[in-house]
This record gives sequence, structure tokens and C-alpha cells, in this order.
Amino acid sequence: MTLEGTNTYIYGEGPCAVIDPGSEDAGHLEAIRAAAGERGGIGLVLLTHSHGDHTAGADQLGAEVVLPAGGETHAGLRVLATPGHAADHVCFLSDDGVCFSGDLVLGLGSTIVPPGDNSLTAFMASLRLLQAKEIELMAPGHGPWITDPAAKLAEYVEHREMRERRLLAALERGERSRAALLAEAWDDIPIELLPMAAMAMEAHLEKLEGEGRLPDGLDE
Repeated sequence: MTLEGTNTYIYGEGPCAVIDPGSEDAGHLEAIRAAAGERGGIGLVLLTHSHGDHTAGADQLGAEVVLPAGGETHAGLRVLATPGHAADHVCFLSDDGVCFSGDLVLGLGSTIVPPGDNSLTAFMASLRLLQAKEIELMAPGHGPWITDPAAKLAEYVEHREMRERRLLAALERGERSRAALLAEAWDDIPIELLPMAAMAMEAHLEKLEGEGRLPDGLDE
């Protein structure tokens, strides 16, 4: 679920900031300390969100740990509130157009947006917020760097809108079975991913309900 693991970034120098230290594996933490030592040591640990695969080793680096709010600036990075994958998710944007995107946008595949608190509506707004920024390079929480952020963001938006179109088409024909809706709107995924697709569908249904577009009579 984390591709090849969680990406940790070291930003700035004299001292530097560590973004998403991730694992509490001793070797991983020592590698962070060594790399940071070449940049004047660790002045601050920044988190994109509170999920354990990003935070487990954070309190073992001997520096202040901060999960900031949108609008703040830390270590020269502007903080953008980007809820969706998690309610407390933020991205960090540098003055030269590098965006540390956490789990909002991944280097490979699509991120998980769980239902609850109208998370998909928030997720789509977060994607559009990034689309409005001048981003030259995206450094995701998992997977390789994203060298064409505009294309990746457009791909993410279209992917969710495609699922919504397919879901709405089935609902408009009168389908009310969750199992049938899932089978139709997510008919292109491997069977082992159906539980994740079912969670994604619930987020879509929640969004439609919040917008007043969910018909009555959906099964439980």
C-alpha cells in the first residue's frame, strides 16, 4: 500500500528540515541523521499528515516535530491545507516551485480517499488548489518524483470525475444495489482491489449526497 515505502525528504541547510521521516527503523533514522549532518543538522521535523507510515520515527530525531496548518511558513516552505486523504493533510511549497505532496498525489497510482467528513469533496478542492499554484516539480510521499505536475494533477482530477460519471450513469438508470454499482463503475480493476474500490465508492456516494445528487432507495 506504500509502493516501495515512504519517501523522506531533507530540505534546506544550516540546519535543515526533515519532511515525513516515516519508518522508525534504526538504519533509516541513522541515514537521515547522516544526510542532515552534512547540511548543518536537523532543525525541524515537518509532517504532511498524521498517518503512521509518515510519522513513526519523527520523535526520534531530536528536533521539534510539527504538523502545521495551512497558511503557515516553516523552514522557508509555505504550508497549504490539502485535506482529503486525511483531514489534517498539508502540502509544502517552496519558492522555486517544488511541492512536497505527501499522500495527496502519489508518484504511481491513485491515493486512498476514505469516506467520512465529505473527504472526496475536500480532496477534489485540494487538487484544484494545487492546480492554481506554479509547481515545477512534485515530491510525493510514495513513488518517484513527478516531473510534470500539471499533467499528473489533471490525471487525478479526471480519474475521480470518470468514476463519478460512471456511478451517476448507473444510478440514473435506476440501479440501487451497492454491489452492482461497484461492479459497473469499477469493472476495470483486479478483484483483489475491490475492497479498496468499495471504500472509494462510499466516498463518491457521500459526495453526491452532500451535493443533493444521490437518489433515494440505495441499499445498505
